[in-house]
Amino acid sequence: MTPKLNIAALTRRTGVPPDTIRKWEQRYGVLQPERTSGGQRRYTELDVARVEWLKARLDEGFRIGEAAALLGDTTLALGDAQGLPAAIVDAARRSDVAALGTAVEQALFLPSLEKAFEEVFSPALVEIGELWRAGELTVAQEHLASGTIRSALQRLLADHRGNVRGVAVLACAPGELHEIGLLMVALQLRADGWQVAYLGADTPVTEALALATQLGASALLFSVTREEPGKTLAAQLSAADVPARLTILVGGSCGGGGTPTDAVRSLRKAAA
Repeated sequence: MTPKLNIAALTRRTGVPPDTIRKWEQRYGVLQPERTSGGQRRYTELDVARVEWLKARLDEGFRIGEAAALLGDTTLALGDAQGLPAAIVDAARRSDVAALGTAVEQALFLPSLEKAFEEVFSPALVEIGELWRAGELTVAQEHLASGTIRSALQRLLADHRGNVRGVAVLACAPGELHEIGLLMVALQLRADGWQVAYLGADTPVTEALALATQLGASALLFSVTREEPGKTLAAQLSAADVPARLTILVGGSCGGGGTPTDAVRSLRKAAA
């Protein structure tokens, strides 16, 4: 890819000021432009994509150091999700840890987390689950794929921030062990301005409610994907003393379905 853009052109294309671009280069090493004989920077279309990707992550609420660490030195996917679900499934079939990690990271380089979740991770995980049920993938291979995706999402969630919209507590229903969908919701809520307290798998309702009360949370979200945990959740919620100011939402394949984006919209509407 032949460098042809100077820093002024890169600024016009991305809206990021030259001083900021230079700072990102020097402090985080996210761009490595070539130099002319006179010492002028020259950038490629890949550099444009990297700057636009970083800018999008900042708009979602990430810090520049966190976004730069995620971007690393991997080749950017340039906003194209096509082929990534199949790459994840194929890597799981071959038990190829390196290829699986690369495909997951490539998905996180897409223009938005919503695109990564809805166009890559969700369809890939659905197909992997179907292949496991058909006996074409082992339990270990299914766990390898889901564990790789879960680890990547947990890494993104590790940076705690202040809140703009309020505090949301997220938990899986008692007995529910599948948490990737809930992690996707957590990340989109955080990008939407919520402070997220993530409790993860198999959380008793009473303990989730106690923490939500302690934190002054305005929302408590439960995820449930199987019928039995769904029944347990319903029974515990019906017996619980829920504060009037606390909005409770239940999602997942046994809790109303929908995408992570749907959950964010529902909570925003409920909190309005």
